[in-house]
Amino acid sequence: MTTRLRGVLAPVLTPFNAKLEPDVDRFIAHCGWLVRNHAALAIFGTNSEAASISVAERKALAEALVEACIPPEKMMPGTGACALPDAVELSRHASKIGAAGLLVLPPFFYKGVSEDGVFAYYAEIIEQVGPGCAPIYLYHIPQFTHVPITLGLIERLRARYAGVIAGAKDSSGDWANTKAMIDNFAADGFDVFPASESLLSMAMPIGAAGCISATVNMNPAGIHRVYAGWQGPDAADLQARADAVRKVFQGPSMIPAMKHAVATCAGDAPWRTVRPPLVPLDDATRAAVDAQLQAIDFSMPGYPRG
Repeated sequence: MTTRLRGVLAPVLTPFNAKLEPDVDRFIAHCGWLVRNHAALAIFGTNSEAASISVAERKALAEALVEACIPPEKMMPGTGACALPDAVELSRHASKIGAAGLLVLPPFFYKGVSEDGVFAYYAEIIEQVGPGCAPIYLYHIPQFTHVPITLGLIERLRARYAGVIAGAKDSSGDWANTKAMIDNFAADGFDVFPASESLLSMAMPIGAAGCISATVNMNPAGIHRVYAGWQGPDAADLQARADAVRKVFQGPSMIPAMKHAVATCAGDAPWRTVRPPLVPLDDATRAAVDAQLQAIDFSMPGYPRG
């Protein structure tokens, strides 16, 4: 039986080479460093540039991790897609390789779709993947998808598929919504992950399962300390340190900024590559990020050098 994921998960950054192909070796090295620093792997999440990565590329990268002995029980691949067959194929593949869970976006091209339509999308994934389907975590990020994961939808899906619908990631940025998910469903085994470590101090005491946060890519050990130590005497200090790191990367250039920081800490310039339509940081923004990181004495201890 698959052990349910809890704790801190990184929507893992995806490195690309000069030809804009996924860089498998750097990807494996980054995932290995995250796991060694107490993070699990939400590969192919929003900050993985997943919407710019093909089905075949996602499958190949996931298989490369397993072949490199990265434990699949540490993985929650993103398998949502606009095309239902793609979502089914990705979900079936991730389940087959032993992933601990699937982080599943709703289809995000059509706007204003009905709750019945979103229910049917998730139901078709579960039915078509079949009995071996890994636990599904619903991905609520309405500012991008314009397709919300409502409390009513969660209730309907759990009533029909209680053994598969395992939890949710709430990336709405709306604490009231995150709290409502936890208050309504966490006591009954539904694992809610806010999308920011800044919410851990509020979320953990009421039953959150951890967080799935972009900046786990940069600060896995520090964010794990917040998760593990929320009841301890140093909780406020740990939260403040994690928040200081997150503040540097928040904003519209989060992915290029994080890749720049990895490149700097690893001495590995190719890490700055992003896949269009994203572009690397300009010189002025790069200098500003560097100054902010220096001000908080940021580093990535033990990161593989390029």
